[in-house]
Amino acid sequence: MGLNLNIYEVAASNIKKYRKKAKLTQKQLAELTDYSHEYIRRIEAPKCKNSFTIESVYVISKALGVPMYMMFETKKRVKWLILF
Repeated sequence: MGLNLNIYEVAASNIKKYRKKAKLTQKQLAELTDYSHEYIRRIEAPKCKNSFTIESVYVISKALGVPMYMMFETKKRVKWLILF
């Protein structure tokens, strides 16, 4: 039973959301993290295809001043199936 959820897409979307909320460009975020502008661009690209690590998410969350767990938040509701 899958959730039909791509955690990489969730994290990428949240990185972009919080970067924009901080009024930073991709280039500025790259400078804050010591990652290349190209790397940040690829992370935020639609269907990023697992192009980044959990460590990258951590470094980016620190640079944005956002708790790491918020990078994985989604608005999708999960329906639980309880079997008795």
